[in-house]
Amino acid sequence: MSRIRQSIAWWCFVPQKLAPEALLRAAAEIGYEAVELVPQEHWQLVHEHGLKIAAVGGHSSLTDGMNRRENRERISAELHNQIALAAKWGIPNLICFSGNRNGVSDAEGAQITAETLRHAAKAAENAGVTLVLELLNSKVDHPDYQCDHADWGVQVCAM
Repeated sequence: MSRIRQSIAWWCFVPQKLAPEALLRAAAEIGYEAVELVPQEHWQLVHEHGLKIAAVGGHSSLTDGMNRRENRERISAELHNQIALAAKWGIPNLICFSGNRNGVSDAEGAQITAETLRHAAKAAENAGVTLVLELLNSKVDHPDYQCDHADWGVQVCAM
């Protein structure tokens, strides 16, 4: 029987509940394989504790994201930079954000998001890195976020 590969999210613990060293020591002792969303200044510390980094952010701004054409150059450059870092550090996943609707229709936002993802897809594939389009709850804690249901995310990936 195979072992379940588990990870924990950094932001849930640091700095509100634990110092970085304490979190990583506990995660390693418990048997977690990886940590997610670790700030770059702590990547070496993660590896020193025998842990992997499962995912980090691919680009800045959750709310001002891939669904706006004026963001394409910035996000594409950020993704290419993060892809190179992810490949170097063995990080398999980069989290990507649609951004908030801000009046953009779901159809138009999906089309623009898919176009933006295509700008980095080949580089990610060549580096063995997966671009992960994050679905978030727009009704509870991410108001107006566009990628707020699986159908929309699937539509983007199918384009």
